[in-house]
Amino acid sequence: MSLRQYQSLREAHAGLAAYFRFYNTERPHQSLANRTPADVYDNSQPLQRAA
Repeated sequence: MSLRQYQSLREAHAGLAAYFRFYNTERPHQSLANRTPADVYDNSQPLQRAA
């Protein structure tokens, strides 16, 4: 990843939003068994409450 020099706040917002979308939905993460955070979150089971 390279550093970006955004020309405006709007451009920075759009660029960061695109990166976060890529990071969470397309980029596999080694610590998540090469799944994306979105895959892990979408396929997670609800936590069971203790009795």
